[in-house]
Amino acid sequence: MKQSHRVVVTGMGVISPIGNTLSEFLDGLREGRNGVGLISKFDTTKFDTKFAAEIKNFDPFQFIDKKSVRRLDLFSQYALCSAEMAFLDAKLDHYQFNPNRFGVIFGSGVGGVKTFQEQCFAFAEHRDPTKISPFFVTMMIPDIAAGHISIKFGLKGPNYSTVSACATASHAIADAFMLIQRGTADLMACGGSEAPITELSIGGFGSMRALSTWNDRYQEASRPFDKNRNGFVMGEGSGTLILESLEHALKRDATIYAEIAGVGLTADAYHMTAPDPSGDGAVRAMQAAIEDAELFTSDVDYVNAHGTSTPYNDITETKAIKTVFGEHAYRLAVSSIKSMSGHLLGAAGGIEAIATALSLKYSFLPPTINLTEPDEGCDLDYVPNISRPADIKVAISNTFGFGGHNASILFKRFE
Repeated sequence: MKQSHRVVVTGMGVISPIGNTLSEFLDGLREGRNGVGLISKFDTTKFDTKFAAEIKNFDPFQFIDKKSVRRLDLFSQYALCSAEMAFLDAKLDHYQFNPNRFGVIFGSGVGGVKTFQEQCFAFAEHRDPTKISPFFVTMMIPDIAAGHISIKFGLKGPNYSTVSACATASHAIADAFMLIQRGTADLMACGGSEAPITELSIGGFGSMRALSTWNDRYQEASRPFDKNRNGFVMGEGSGTLILESLEHALKRDATIYAEIAGVGLTADAYHMTAPDPSGDGAVRAMQAAIEDAELFTSDVDYVNAHGTSTPYNDITETKAIKTVFGEHAYRLAVSSIKSMSGHLLGAAGGIEAIATALSLKYSFLPPTINLTEPDEGCDLDYVPNISRPADIKVAISNTFGFGGHNASILFKRFE
């Protein structure tokens, strides 16, 4: 049996609606910054939802050359930029790592939906296959971001993409953790990217009645656990983490943000969009992460919740937390950064894992903004509206996706 290796986070990069660098993102979390605004990417006249959490002032040319930008869907641009920042943050640009022991697992829930939309429109207009770009497939497919990251940095270890709706990035992180833990790799770049603010995506989720329609109060629309929530707010961006075996990190004197000590991966096996109202899948995911880390429920100080601001998710997640933690649920803190960033779909778990690691490193709790009247049954400490200092040592990041996919990642302050 192979030796089990401890796994630590040594680099992070983020493109988000509340900050396009790690330091901006950290400041945004501390300030309770609101990333929601009116959609600028297309004309929303005929749409029921006219707002989203868009990326502001994004400059791909900081890290990507002009020719490559033209051949990359926006989700891949976000992915490459967040990966470059994580790579630099981990100080790997001047370190001679073994490329065969450095892999990439990077996901996207919907992939190059902007490219897909544009190419379908082009073909539909002319009914001429010669109007389809030769880069259509390689710009659209969700796995291509992982491929581009490996090519850019010459990473020849395990390389693939995860696709599990809103749990996508957390599954990528969990898989990367397990590969390092079992000794298959020394380092992994992992996370997720999404660029879904397009006519098709907003229209599709709108048709499902999943999106908030508070067009006159859009900055208040993302309000997890609040009685008046009426749907999620679409977000976009990317989060990349560099995971590393503790031995490898110590050998090169790397900065360590946090340790990943356990993961829990389950399925609801209930419904294609609605969570199991009993919370069973979420319960088992959190329990599995705690057991995997060989800890007790009383050790957990903070849950970075999935917290989508949808009627069923928030009450179900709260119920699951109470089931797992019992009376301790009222002593730990719970918050949802989606209140600030919106819901990044397949990238949500990436930026939320980064937020969790930052919380441990810098001893603070990100707030759940817009929480003014907690719903009946939502009676935990959701860190309402204002971040606060806290001596947290163990935290869980939850993500739950359409299809009943559940992932919980347990982080520890590095000792």
